[in-house]
Amino acid sequence: MTETQRGRIRVETSAKRVRAYLGGHLVADTVHPTLVWESPHYPTYYLPAADVRAKLEPSGKTRHSPSRGDGTEFDVITESATAPGAAIHYLDSPIAELHDLIRLDFQAMTEWFEEDEPIYVHPRDPYTRVDILGSSRHVRVALDGQTLAESHSPRILFETGLPARYYLPLTDIRMDLLTPSDTKTHCPYKGTAEYWNVKLGENEFRDLVWIYRAPLPESQKIAGFASFYNEKVDIWIDGELQPRPKTPFS
Repeated sequence: MTETQRGRIRVETSAKRVRAYLGGHLVADTVHPTLVWESPHYPTYYLPAADVRAKLEPSGKTRHSPSRGDGTEFDVITESATAPGAAIHYLDSPIAELHDLIRLDFQAMTEWFEEDEPIYVHPRDPYTRVDILGSSRHVRVALDGQTLAESHSPRILFETGLPARYYLPLTDIRMDLLTPSDTKTHCPYKGTAEYWNVKLGENEFRDLVWIYRAPLPESQKIAGFASFYNEKVDIWIDGELQPRPKTPFS
């Protein structure tokens, strides 16, 4: 394992085969990807320049990073599509591991694969673990003194760096207090979530409840169960009120 610290940057090689596509055409195919933690929350892929198959056309722009230095920006061009500014090369970066690598913008590509499995949102962090455990603990959820849900059969999702999430059967939730939301979010570990608002009298609390109706294979145990933001509701576990955690979702 190679690891480099430059401020908030960490660099680590991966053994996975990684492919990226744009408009149905292969952009890159490598068995020597590098994970770079530009953000402390998740990594992005940098791929060897020699393994990039698409045409890279200089855009005439540069991007500066305090940790990575100046990067030359390229448009990514395939037979059927162009992604403007979707590639960056930090040829003279103070982080030597980046010199021969190309950063492809994850969202600009139409498909990404680790081995033969598609990935979404961003590369999965090898140090993030998701455990989903069935439980018989008594969970009660309330807001402004009104009970929203009560269950003795939660499924508890433990994800590295986040508070435990309590997923409850829909039959244990006051569905009459929920109204559908147009919000959808995407998680590389769980899939696509749909949301509800909570309606209490004249007050509406937006996007407090979510459900993964068709989660990714590794998270199938929460399919059809719904969860509440611990940060925004009151949750009792076996009769004990839990403190509201402080997270980016607070």
